[in-house]
Amino acid sequence: MASSNANTPARPDLYLIAEHDIIYEQDIIRNPYALKPWLEYANFKRQNGTLLEQAFVLERACTTLPRSYKLWKMYLDLRIKHLKGRNAAHYSRECAKVNALFERALVLLNKMPRIWEMYLGFLVQQPLVTVTRRTFDRALRALPITQHNRVWALYRPFATSAGGATAVKIWKRYMQVAPERVEEYIELLVEQRQFSEAVKQYMAILNNPRFQSKEAKGPFQFWTEMLELLIDYAKEIETGDDAGIDVDKIIKSGIARFPDQRGILWVGLARYWINKGDYERARDVFEEGITTVMTVRDFSIVFDAYAEAEEALIGIKMDQAAARSDKGRPDEDADLDLDIRMMRFESLMDRRPFLVNDVLLRQNPNNVAEWKKRVLLWSDNKQEVVQTYTDAISAINPRHATSDFYELWADYAKFYEEGGDLHNARVIMEKAVKVPFKSVAELAEMWCSWAEMELRNDNFDKAVDIMAKATQAPKRSTVDYFDDTLSPQQRVHKSWKLWSFYVDLVESVGSLDDTRKIYERIFELRIATPQTVVNYANLLEENSYHEESFKIYERGLDLFAYPVAFELWNLYLQKAVERRIGIERLRDLFEQAVEGCPAKFAKTLYLMYGALEEERGLARHAMRIYERATRAVGDEDRLEMFNYYITKSASNFGLTSTRSIYERAIAALPDREAKEMCLRFAEMERRLGEIDRARAIYGHASQFCDPRTDAGFWSKWEQFEVGHGNEDTFKEMLRVKRSVQAQYNTDVNFIATQALARSKDVNVDGDTANGEGMDGQNDAMAALERQARAPTGFVAASTGPEGGNIKPKDGSGSGDGVGKVNADEIDLGEDEDL
Repeated sequence: MASSNANTPARPDLYLIAEHDIIYEQDIIRNPYALKPWLEYANFKRQNGTLLEQAFVLERACTTLPRSYKLWKMYLDLRIKHLKGRNAAHYSRECAKVNALFERALVLLNKMPRIWEMYLGFLVQQPLVTVTRRTFDRALRALPITQHNRVWALYRPFATSAGGATAVKIWKRYMQVAPERVEEYIELLVEQRQFSEAVKQYMAILNNPRFQSKEAKGPFQFWTEMLELLIDYAKEIETGDDAGIDVDKIIKSGIARFPDQRGILWVGLARYWINKGDYERARDVFEEGITTVMTVRDFSIVFDAYAEAEEALIGIKMDQAAARSDKGRPDEDADLDLDIRMMRFESLMDRRPFLVNDVLLRQNPNNVAEWKKRVLLWSDNKQEVVQTYTDAISAINPRHATSDFYELWADYAKFYEEGGDLHNARVIMEKAVKVPFKSVAELAEMWCSWAEMELRNDNFDKAVDIMAKATQAPKRSTVDYFDDTLSPQQRVHKSWKLWSFYVDLVESVGSLDDTRKIYERIFELRIATPQTVVNYANLLEENSYHEESFKIYERGLDLFAYPVAFELWNLYLQKAVERRIGIERLRDLFEQAVEGCPAKFAKTLYLMYGALEEERGLARHAMRIYERATRAVGDEDRLEMFNYYITKSASNFGLTSTRSIYERAIAALPDREAKEMCLRFAEMERRLGEIDRARAIYGHASQFCDPRTDAGFWSKWEQFEVGHGNEDTFKEMLRVKRSVQAQYNTDVNFIATQALARSKDVNVDGDTANGEGMDGQNDAMAALERQARAPTGFVAASTGPEGGNIKPKDGSGSGDGVGKVNADEIDLGEDEDL
C-alpha cells in the first residue's frame, strides 16, 4: 500500500478516505477496471458516508470506468437528488456543474435514452430555454427514431411552457412524426394567435379522408370550427394565392361536400365578408345562397341571416344619418345610400314568397302544384304569368309530374281564353293533346277541357268535332287500355270518361240518331259499363223506344255477370213489370234472372217474382215461387223468407196450410232459428185448439234448447202446460227438461256457454230467482214442483214442512243456505209416478 502511494501524486481530497474504507480501496487497487468493487464501495458509502464522500467515490469510478451506465446513473441520481426542490436560478452554479457532468456522461453514453431523459428532465427545471431546446434537438439526433417518443414526452410540455414561436416550431416538427396529434397543435396555434397556420391544418385534416380524430370529431365539426375561426379572425388571417387560403373556394367546396348543411355554410361565408368589412361581397353571397339552396330549412337560415344583416346595417346607417342631422352636416351621398338599402330590404321582403317557391321547384321541378302557386304569386303581371307557364311546361317531365299535369295546360289555355285570345288558347290545347302524359286519364281530361272551353264560348259544333277527333279509332280496336308500353294517344279512344263526355255532349246538342251511334260505338269497343247500359236504356225509354231499351238491358246482361248483373236485372224487371208486357214473357225473364243467381241476391228477385204472380198470375204459382225462394236464398235470409212464405200462405189458404211450411222450415233452419219457428208453430196450433200437436212441437224443439241458456223457451212451455196441461203432462215436461239438461251437461261443446249463462245469473230451471213460477200462478206451480220432487209414497202437505232440507212453500231459502236446489240433480224416483 505504501509503495502504491509512493507512486501516486499527492491529492488534496485523500482526506475523504477513512480507515474503514481501506478494504474497498485495496479491492480497487487490485482490480481498478472491475465494476463490482466500485459498486460495493459506492453502496457502502451510500449507507455510511456523507454526500461529499459518495460524490468522491462515484467521481473516481466514472473517471476510471467512463462507459459504465450503472455508475453514471448512480452518480447523476446523487447529484440531481442533491438539488431537488431547490431554486434553479439561485443555485445556477451548482446546476451548471450537474449539466457539465451530464455532458461528460453523454460523451460516451449518448445512445442511452435514460441518460438523455434524466438530463432533459433536469434542464426543463432551469431557466435555460435555448440550451434546453438545443439539447432536445441533440437528443433527437443522437437517439434512434424508435426512442424518440420518450424524448417527445418531455419535449411537448416544454414547448407548451415555452410558448411563442418556439412552441409552434417545436410542434410543427413534432407533426412530422405524430400527425394524429394535430388537434392539439391547432389548439396551440389558436392560443398563439397564428390563425392562418391553424386554418391550413384544418384544411389538411379535411383533405385527408383517412384522418381519425382522437376527440371523436366528424368532418363537419372540423368544417364548423374552421369556419368559425375564419369568421372570428377574418382580418387577421392572411388570404390569397400567396398565403394558400382562398376562403370562397374553401367554403364552397364545403357546400358541395355537405349539401344538407348548405344554409349554415352560406351564412358563414357571408359573415366572413361582413367581418372583413366587404358588405357588398356579403350581399352577393347571401343572394347566391338564397337562390341555390335546395331545402326550405336552409333557405330560412340564409334568408333570416340576410334580413338580419340588412336590418343591422340599415340601423347603423340611420344612426349615422341622425347624428349628421343633429350636427347639421348633411351628406347627400350617404342619404342616397341609405334610401337604396331600404329599397333593397323592402324588395327582399317582397321576394320571399317567390324565393321559397324557387326552392321547392329546385327540389322537384316536376311539382305541378308549386308551379300553380307561382302563377298565383304573379297575380296581374300577365307577362310573368305567361313566362311562368312557359317555364313550367318546358321544365316538367310529363311522366314524372307529381299531380295532374293536364291542369297546368288547361289553366294556361284558360288564361288566354279569359283574356279574349281564343286563337292562342286553341293553339295551346292543340299542343297539349300531343303531350305524352303519364296516364290515359290525363289525356282524356285534356280533350274534355278543350271541348269545355269551346262550350263556354258557345261553339257547340266545334266541341263535338273535338270529341269526335279525340275518339277516333279503327273499326275493331285490339288495343289494351292498360298496356303501358303504348302512348296515351294510342289508348285514349278506349277511355270511358272520354266517351261518357262525348255521349253527354251529343245527347245535349245533337240528335237521337247521333247519340245512338255513339252508344253503339261504345258497345263495339267493349268499353261499356253498367252505367252506360242504364243510360242508353233510359235514353231509348224517354224517347218511347221501350222494346229497344229492353234489348239494351239484355245486351248489358250478356256483358256483365253477377253481382253487376243483379242491378241490371233489378232495373230491367221493374221496367218490364211496369210496362205490363205479357205474363209468359215476364215469367221467362224472371226464370232467366233467378237461374244462376247467387244466394245473397236471390231474395229480391224471388219477392218480385212472387209479387208478379200474386198480382197477375195464380196464388199457387206464387206459393211455389216462395217455396223455391226458401231453398235459393242465403242462410241469413232463409228465416225471413220462411216467415214471408208462411204469412202469404196463411192469408191465401188459411192457417192449416202452413203446417207443411213450418215443418220444412224447422228441418231446414239452424237450431236457434228453428227454435223460434217451433214457438210460432206451437202458438199457431194452440190457437187452432190442437193442444197435443202444440205439445209435440214443444217436445221436438226441446232437443236443441239448453235449459241453462234458453230459459225463455222452457218458461213458455211451462206457461203452456200450466194453462192447457195437467199434472202428468207437466211432470213429463220436467222430465224432458232434466234429460235435455243432462245431455248438455255431458257435451263439452256447451260448457263455455253454460258458464257464461251462470255468470249472468240465468236460472237453469227457467224460474225466477226466488223459486216462483208465473206471477198469477205461483202457488199452483210451487205445489206441482214439490209433488214432482217428493220421494216415492210421500204425500205433499198443503204447506211445506218446517225445517230440514225441504224447500218451504214460498220457495225462499233461509240465510244459512236451506232451501237451495241443486240444478244438476236428477230425481230417479220420479218415473214411478208416470
